[in-house]
Amino acid sequence: MSAQSAPVRVVVVDDHPVVRTGFAELLGTQPDFTVVGTASDGAEAVRICREVSPDVVLMDVRMPGVDGIEATRRLAGSTTAGPRVLILTTFDLDEYVYDALRAGASGFLLKDVTAERLFDAVRVIAVGEALLAPAVTRRLISEFALLRPKPDASSTAALAALTPRETQVLRLIAEGLSNPEIAGRLTVTEETVKTHVSRVLGKLGLRDRTQAVVTAYETGLVVPRSRGAG
Repeated sequence: MSAQSAPVRVVVVDDHPVVRTGFAELLGTQPDFTVVGTASDGAEAVRICREVSPDVVLMDVRMPGVDGIEATRRLAGSTTAGPRVLILTTFDLDEYVYDALRAGASGFLLKDVTAERLFDAVRVIAVGEALLAPAVTRRLISEFALLRPKPDASSTAALAALTPRETQVLRLIAEGLSNPEIAGRLTVTEETVKTHVSRVLGKLGLRDRTQAVVTAYETGLVVPRSRGAG
């Protein structure tokens, strides 16, 4: 982050005061972050976020009342203009996390994450990139996509707006390739890939690469491996 860039505005949401305060204080040690609010449940999170307009929300999933999934849906599911939501969870393969990703979350972290990993994750999703280790997110999405019904025609209709090359790029994003890797695979420049990625996200109304991965699996563009596959 350059000296001219505004700090990333963060809201921390968790029903456990010690966890909530701990994450807020940890983030506050970084000069490029500003914690602009905390909340103890989903309803309070939505209210505060609408008041302070954060860039990133650290969101617990399992909370009384309005849980993290519903709060994420209200904040991120209906528009690309809201804050990016980073889910905090205890288990990496958790159906609640999958549902949160489907609701619009940009990624997830385990609650025992190291400080540096937390800082990196907030910085990465603040600019709309995929998290640094997309393999776990992909694995979670594919695991639970196996349990979902086959996509119907309406769920795949949005893909018709993509050109063949944009569809190819979406498939490669879902495979976990970075922009440089996609450029190498397609023998084009990285700038060309960035343009394709931007158009894919725009045409599908998605906020970032994580949502593109979810969409690719949800529509059947990418078929998850069976659990017996290597």
